[in-house]
Amino acid sequence: MLEKLLDTLNKNIGANIFNYTIPDLWNCFDYDKTKFVKTPTNELIVNPYDFYSSVIKDYILPNMKNNLNYQDSLSKTKNEKHLKSYIGGDWIKKSVVYSTMIRTSSAWDSDRSGKLEDKNIYQMAETGSFVKMLALLPLLKKMGVDVIYMLPISKFSTKDKKGDLGSPYGVSNFYELDPSLKDPLTSTAMTIDEEFKAFVEACHILDMRVMIDIIPRTNAVNNDLIKDYPDWFYWIKASEYSKYQVPRVKSIGNTSIPSVEMMKKVYEEDDTYRHINMFQYDPKTQNESLWNKIKDNENLSEEIADKFDLKIAPAFSDHINDPQPPWTDATFFRMYKDFPLETVEFLDTTNRPPYILFDTIKSNMYHGKVPNMELWKKLSNIVPSYQRRFGIDGARIDMGHALPGKLLDMIISNARDNDEDFSFIAEELQPSNALKAKKAGYNMIIGNGFVMEPRVFEGALHEFMYNINDLPLPMFACGETHDTPRLAARDGFEQLSKLLTILNMFTPNSVPFINSGQEIYERQPMNTGLDCQPNEKYSLDRNDPYNGKLALFDKFQFHYTNPRRWEIPDILDFIKPIREKWLKEITNKKSFVPIYAIDHSDTFIGLAYYKKTKRDHESCLIILANADSYNQQLLRPDIKQLRRLSNNTSMKGKLLFSTHEDPRKFTQFHEFDILDLHLGAGEIKIVEL
Repeated sequence: MLEKLLDTLNKNIGANIFNYTIPDLWNCFDYDKTKFVKTPTNELIVNPYDFYSSVIKDYILPNMKNNLNYQDSLSKTKNEKHLKSYIGGDWIKKSVVYSTMIRTSSAWDSDRSGKLEDKNIYQMAETGSFVKMLALLPLLKKMGVDVIYMLPISKFSTKDKKGDLGSPYGVSNFYELDPSLKDPLTSTAMTIDEEFKAFVEACHILDMRVMIDIIPRTNAVNNDLIKDYPDWFYWIKASEYSKYQVPRVKSIGNTSIPSVEMMKKVYEEDDTYRHINMFQYDPKTQNESLWNKIKDNENLSEEIADKFDLKIAPAFSDHINDPQPPWTDATFFRMYKDFPLETVEFLDTTNRPPYILFDTIKSNMYHGKVPNMELWKKLSNIVPSYQRRFGIDGARIDMGHALPGKLLDMIISNARDNDEDFSFIAEELQPSNALKAKKAGYNMIIGNGFVMEPRVFEGALHEFMYNINDLPLPMFACGETHDTPRLAARDGFEQLSKLLTILNMFTPNSVPFINSGQEIYERQPMNTGLDCQPNEKYSLDRNDPYNGKLALFDKFQFHYTNPRRWEIPDILDFIKPIREKWLKEITNKKSFVPIYAIDHSDTFIGLAYYKKTKRDHESCLIILANADSYNQQLLRPDIKQLRRLSNNTSMKGKLLFSTHEDPRKFTQFHEFDILDLHLGAGEIKIVEL
């Protein structure tokens, strides 16, 4: 499929396009200098057909190996063999993950009009696509990335949308790709499915795996399934829609877990009944004859509102008294056809329509007698559908921990029936639940690094780095995600972002995670869903056209022309061979040795890995970091624990990397077991002894 894309682009190289620009950062593969003009704004003027075809022809295809089918998952393509103790999908534990939202990561104002357009002067969309994303693969490869994790790419709804474009998490059809990701560069010569297939194939040729995000718990308020299965959804009167709000329970604190004890209090609250009494039976149940007359209408939502005075009820948080308002663009599936057994005694359910409440949507804790098995079968076939059509390698299950256990097992086992080496990431933020996630079949959890790592002066970064090795599953080593503030906008700014991005490449029992835009010190968050302050949405200069915009909902392009845009990619390129050389030890919990310093104990981070070769040669890798982005530090880290592992009395050292100085011999030994160390503000040193 990649060769078809190349052929399609080549046929249009003669098109008269003279003012099409891309960020110079996207040229990470030595594009022919005679074919572009560099602008003072760090952009390149290119012929897009020639540029994207050159990425394929000159960078991607030369990496192909004969007789390999790159359209299948990479594990199947390479026919990898593993030890009996290997758990399918555990390749993720040795990976570097890059999180991307395709429509944003590869978006660019190519005609320099000052805004992203659906149709620019060349009648081309300037939001991102799978074809444009090919240009970023050389950059990601340079940074050591070997897993592309994509935020939802399924068709999403724009009804009751937030922002310019709407959220990709409001999925209206799980099995179709979102049409906005189709690139006009291929016109009608290729379908969007073919373009995605070509993208996956390109990743596999470069030895990069592809993971998708699936959302089986929630869906769009005008999901395509409504037509055939209206009883799978929750309904309220359209005329009362403006009054819809989450019930407030006065006797319970904010953001409380809905335990049975708490739910008893919920059902004693008057406001709860104000809420659940708003719900109605679905339109088909109310009047099947009328339903059959309107269900094929193109504007079905409007017809339902007009003929039945009904509207899908918006979703909301499953935590009691969560301050978040209802999510107007999304709703929940009815996982059970009856009421939760655990709380049914708290109210009279006679002739009561299904309703959304903290227990009815927390399906891992609350269960009915009658599972909605037809729905479960559809949801558990989403991943296999993408496996069969596109050869993906893994998936993150959005809110998988809140699904019924049997449904979660169906999703995981169905995928592994197709590919025993398929990898799953759990959206589990609590490290204490790692063992539970492991038993469920996950290979890793997201964890809470994005909360802990930026909090240097509270000691949270120190706590994270020194405790993570004890977990039964690895989690992401990350300082930001698509839902959180940007590291470059946190206390410590670019210096903190650089330090943590490097440090995360060597964190024990973890998987390095780079959030798209992090590598160029992007300041504007993609969403303000987690750990954000009220003004977080305005992290850019007042005159910046994207100030106040959120990529998860709006048209947005990253600031790829930032003067420091090459800094992190160049650093990651430099340290990549160090990580590769020590990867076996970094991913072996038994090889990790924590290093402590008496002074500056909260802001000093010391990580070490020890190995002994067959020839009785011993060495260790030490990562030494001053997480204080403002002040230099004089330190005396204790390496006694490392020395005890060795019978050797001599030590020789090399400074392999520092953010503040060039590589050199390392001779900073105060005494036999103590290092005499100076670290500049935000400095990280990587030493091999």
